[in-house]
Amino acid sequence: MSNRNLVLIFDQYQRARLAFVQAISDLAARQQNTELLIKGGTLDLLKPLLADPCIQIQQCAAIAVGRLVHYSSTIAESCINQGFISILLSSIYTGNKYQKRAGLFVLRSICRHSPHCALQVINAGGLQALIGCLEDFESGVKEAAAWGIGYISRHSKSLAQTCVDAGAVPLLLLCLQEPEITLKQITTSALSDIAKHGMELAQSVVDAGVVPYLVKNLSNTDEKLKKQILAGLSSCAKHSIDLAEVVVEAEIFPTVLLHLAHPCPGVRRNAACLVRDIVKHSLELTQLVVNTGGIGALMEVLFQKDSGGAILPTITAIGYISAHSEHLAMSVIGCKVIVLLAELLETSTDDPLLAITVWAIGQIGKHSADHSQAVAAANIFPRLIVLYESDKSSQDLKYKCKNTLKLCLQKCLLVDALEPLLYSAPFQILKYVLGQYSKLLPQDSKARRLFVTTGGLKKVQMIEAKPGTTLFEYISVINACFPDEIVRYYSPGYPETLLDKVEQYSPQMMSVLREQDQNENEAQTDILNIDDQTSTDEEDEDKSFRNNM
Repeated sequence: MSNRNLVLIFDQYQRARLAFVQAISDLAARQQNTELLIKGGTLDLLKPLLADPCIQIQQCAAIAVGRLVHYSSTIAESCINQGFISILLSSIYTGNKYQKRAGLFVLRSICRHSPHCALQVINAGGLQALIGCLEDFESGVKEAAAWGIGYISRHSKSLAQTCVDAGAVPLLLLCLQEPEITLKQITTSALSDIAKHGMELAQSVVDAGVVPYLVKNLSNTDEKLKKQILAGLSSCAKHSIDLAEVVVEAEIFPTVLLHLAHPCPGVRRNAACLVRDIVKHSLELTQLVVNTGGIGALMEVLFQKDSGGAILPTITAIGYISAHSEHLAMSVIGCKVIVLLAELLETSTDDPLLAITVWAIGQIGKHSADHSQAVAAANIFPRLIVLYESDKSSQDLKYKCKNTLKLCLQKCLLVDALEPLLYSAPFQILKYVLGQYSKLLPQDSKARRLFVTTGGLKKVQMIEAKPGTTLFEYISVINACFPDEIVRYYSPGYPETLLDKVEQYSPQMMSVLREQDQNENEAQTDILNIDDQTSTDEEDEDKSFRNNM
């Protein structure tokens, strides 16, 4: 056989291998083919091709394995058990940029599934390979390495700490300063995944000087980058007031508030989350947000019908703002936010959204009578009762409804708002209503009269309260505001008591008639006696006159 024929045979074999891995790679790109490929023993066929002398075949084989692993944690476990990682690490350390990217793609696909898979990659030396690739000259290799570190870090605090201890943060900061937009996106996401787990990790990210570069890149027009930057800043700011102050000192306001009206739903949501994570810490930070137009910007999110998930953190931010002081809560009321929240309570069926809305209303109305009156004026109390008694409401929603009613009713001095609750409120809420009446009635005579005429006093007498309880004390105070006969009149069973007295009453009509007849007879006798005496006197006068004559 000639050399030419021999070369042709090897060339055909190489082309066949290349065609095979390319076909497998194309099939693996579609998830519905994964099960059939695995049943056909594809992993066993691809494993030797990962170390094939042909670089192109190595690359295609790695891409095919990465695509299969991406869709299934079971396949990821199989690759770990069959020793794929060591083969991939060899190509990452010695291969060209295409081999590195393909090998890193497999590693990150394994790491994404579970903390166990990520730990196996770390134990096999995969993290050192990822860290080393962050220093590569090719941006595509850096992207793949940063992506893998992000997948490892997002699983748990311990894995994120392992990445920090390996020196990932300074190298990620260098990647953040590169001009490639995609590299910035992936790097920012990885930093966010590290910082989100705890204050120590967030502090390590802040100490590396990441925040100024994130804020600088916020002016970039790329939507994905904006979304990742806002998420990263939020991950840093949420853990402590000191970290939040570092973020605020980077002069993110009012730029962040402008992003609340961004066309991209993801940007709006992350901007709302950042505002929420800042205002929750202190009155000073909250006042800074409010002074830069924070309440108005948050209101714009509530006005948007398709907020892209931004409504929930927006309402939470409003609740935090209102909770810090009564002046800020009054500013929220002045912006008519309470009307928008009341509308949400009526129209929304999302349980988490209803729960956070109810909580925010409680933070607004808890400060004073004026705040509670604003809540009552929006007719929110009856809706809270409905949600509290609904079988569809979660336990968290019911608890928040009860707590909000408690906070607002303890400050409410509006009789018109309290009156309907006497008849609709369940027993657990009724004591707060009666508690307010026990404060109002002793000082307001008009309120006492209205309380009687509207049937409130009668309703109170129908409530059965055990002696010694708070409810019993409230009822006793209310009853003490009225005369005893009024209280008895409206007490249960009083009409029956009156009917019993009627049945037991002994009529006195005959004796009265006899006395009347006797009095008439005596009067007639007296009249006759007077007439006889008058006749006698007249006769004596006649006799005396005749004698004189």
